[in-house]
Amino acid sequence: MSDSEALTGEPLALDLVNTRPVEDGARKDLLGTPHQLAAWLALQADRVPRDIRAETPDGSDLAPVHAVREHTEAVVRALLDGTAPPGSALRGLTEAQRAAPPVRELTWDGTAVTAAAHRAGPLGARIAALLAEAAADLLTDSAMSKVKECASGECVMLFLPSHPRRRWCSPTRCGNRARVARYYQRHKTAPAADG
Repeated sequence: MSDSEALTGEPLALDLVNTRPVEDGARKDLLGTPHQLAAWLALQADRVPRDIRAETPDGSDLAPVHAVREHTEAVVRALLDGTAPPGSALRGLTEAQRAAPPVRELTWDGTAVTAAAHRAGPLGARIAALLAEAAADLLTDSAMSKVKECASGECVMLFLPSHPRRRWCSPTRCGNRARVARYYQRHKTAPAADG
């Protein structure tokens, strides 16, 4: 797995924050284009409603998603640092949810009344509202206290460990790099055998 691939499998809000990895010493935006946003939404197919994934994002849809990502990261990092989150970030997440709230649309399926949540408004606002809602869920969950930053000094990825000893964002990303570095150090400092 390369740094230019999205790290998925964490809570949706962390997957969103993790779309800005460090590559060659600088942050890279994995949601920098409408095509990249569409690809990331497809990776999140089990958590993003079909009606959102069915539409093709355009350039105007990026700004609200980027804003929610910035607000989410600001709040998460403040909580990781043990400081109060920025009020502007909290307000930004609330406003994003308010811009496209879910409405339960009632329909008759022939035998029963069903309800499915739908959001109205521009695609970017609907995506941002969904992501802000996911952030609100994570930030208010007791699991938030377990979120960690990858132990690699060069990585900024966040994760919710399923095991208390987990230190890396991914065993195939930073975990493998750490193992290779340890192997190299052991063999570099080992005395050469005379033969």
